[in-house]
Amino acid sequence: MNRKNFLKSAAILAGSSIVAPQLQAAANFDFPKAAVQGKLKKGIGFDMIKEEIPLVDKFKLVKDLGFDGIEFNSPVAHSIKDLLKAKAASGIEIPTLVNKDHWSKPLSDPDPEVRKFIIDSCTKSLREVKELGGDTVLVVPGVVNEKVSYKTAYDNALDSVRKLIPAAEKTGMKIGLENVWNNFILSPIEAARFVDEINHPLVGWYFDIGNVLRYGWPEHWIEVLDKRIFKLHIKEFSREKMNNEGLWKGFNVELTKGDIDWATVMKKVREVNYKGQWITVEIPGGDRTRLKTISAQMDDIIAHY
Repeated sequence: MNRKNFLKSAAILAGSSIVAPQLQAAANFDFPKAAVQGKLKKGIGFDMIKEEIPLVDKFKLVKDLGFDGIEFNSPVAHSIKDLLKAKAASGIEIPTLVNKDHWSKPLSDPDPEVRKFIIDSCTKSLREVKELGGDTVLVVPGVVNEKVSYKTAYDNALDSVRKLIPAAEKTGMKIGLENVWNNFILSPIEAARFVDEINHPLVGWYFDIGNVLRYGWPEHWIEVLDKRIFKLHIKEFSREKMNNEGLWKGFNVELTKGDIDWATVMKKVREVNYKGQWITVEIPGGDRTRLKTISAQMDDIIAHY
C-alpha cells in the first residue's frame, strides 16, 4: 500500500469509534522519502561522462539515461554559477562533492602545515556543496604507509576531522568519510569506533560497497556502520581476477558480474533503514551507450532494495 492510500484508509478508520490508537498514530507518521518513492536515487561521477558536449548537455544526457544526480570533485573546476545553471536546466541534483586533495595531502599527515592545507580545502568543499544544494562532502580520513604509523594516522585524522566540525556546523553540511585502500581503518568495528569517538551528527561514513571485497564483505560493514552511513558508492570486484591477474584488476568487472552479492547487500541496506537516498556509481565511464548500460546495471541492483 502506498502512502496516499494508506493515509486515506487510516483517515476513514480514524473517523470511526473503533479505530485503534496505534492506527491513529500511524496516520500521522512521517514516512521517509526513500520509502515513499520505493527506490534509491542514482548518482554518477562527472568524470565518467565522456561525451564531448557542453556542460548543460552533459547534465541533460545523464538525466535522459535515468540518473538523478552528478557527483563532482572539489574544489570544483567549473564556476558555481555554471553548475547551478546546468542543474536548473536539467533537473539533475548535485548531492555530494568529493574533496580532491585528501589523498595527496591527507588529514592524517604528520606535517601540521599539510593538515592545515587539507582542512582549509575541505572547508571550501563544505561551502561549495552548500551553494550547489547538496549535503555531503566525501573525505578520506587518513593514509598509513611506511613513513606514517597507524597510531600517528589515527590520532592526526581524529584531530583533523574534529577541526572540520565548526565548518560543518556553519554550513550545515555533512562530512562523509570513505573507506579506500589506504591501509587505514580495515574493519567495520574500527570504522564505527572512529566515528563514535568524534561523536557528532554531521560526521559519518560515505561507504564504498566495492572497496571492501579485498578483505571482507560489504553487508558485514553495513550491519555495523548502520545509521553512521550517510551515502553509498558502488563498484564491482572479482576476487578471482585479483588473485589471478593482480590486485587492482579485481575492479575490472562489470556491475553485477563480480563477487558482490547484491541481493544480500541491498537487503542489509534496507534493514538498517538507510537515510542517505543516494547510490552513486564510481567506475570507468564512457559515451552515451556505455552510460546507458551502467544505468541499467544500477537498476538491477536497486531492484533488490
